[in-house]
Amino acid sequence: MGERKKARPNKKSKTEWPSIKPKSNLQITRLKDNDLFTIQNFFTPVESKAVIKVAEEIGFLHQGSLGPTKGEAYRDNDRIAVQDPVLADAIWNSGLKNLFSDIKFRGKVAVGLNPNIRCYRYTAGQRFGRHIDESVDLGEGRRTHYTLLVYLSGTPGGNISNSKNDDVSRDSLSEALVGGETVFYGPRNALVAEVPPTEGMALLHIHGDKCMLHEARNLRLIIHVLFSYDSKLEFMSNICIGIR
Repeated sequence: MGERKKARPNKKSKTEWPSIKPKSNLQITRLKDNDLFTIQNFFTPVESKAVIKVAEEIGFLHQGSLGPTKGEAYRDNDRIAVQDPVLADAIWNSGLKNLFSDIKFRGKVAVGLNPNIRCYRYTAGQRFGRHIDESVDLGEGRRTHYTLLVYLSGTPGGNISNSKNDDVSRDSLSEALVGGETVFYGPRNALVAEVPPTEGMALLHIHGDKCMLHEARNLRLIIHVLFSYDSKLEFMSNICIGIR
């Protein structure tokens, strides 16, 4: 992988993230029971663009890897990471808390978000190869068991998450980005689902010892239209399971 110019982090003492407002009409689309599902319009277009603005002000750093020959998944993207419990609580209380009220993992309930927040940026040609997400022990009986990923750019909102049984036209999914899908695999590399980036949509999947192998496909092309960014941007954290 060639050298990329690294952005310098903003030297502000405190990052002022945009307000994430509570939403009462969020609905789950299940792609594999409670192991993999999406939530349309989890962030509004205004919230998505405001998060992108703050992330760009902080400054992204390039992330690579040694690659599969060295035992690491291929990785080529740009990233920022912040520790922000206030932002994590705001996102959790914007609607996730209610949606997870009926979901239990090994008899335990979800209690919040990991305050370690990451934003990823993919430009044309970048991708993240097949990998699994590890569970994180946060102490005090809390451990992460779900990955939360929110697409900050992509096709405008709408129900376009495709499982292997869907017949949605691929042409209708390519208004802003070509490629960049998050793809999940089951046993023997069987396709479980491929999820095109959709602005404001949340994607949640179980991780740790039950995590499905998944990848972020190569972002092949950005089609320049009024609502598009010149990259795919994602916002990520983890759901904490513990004692409430």
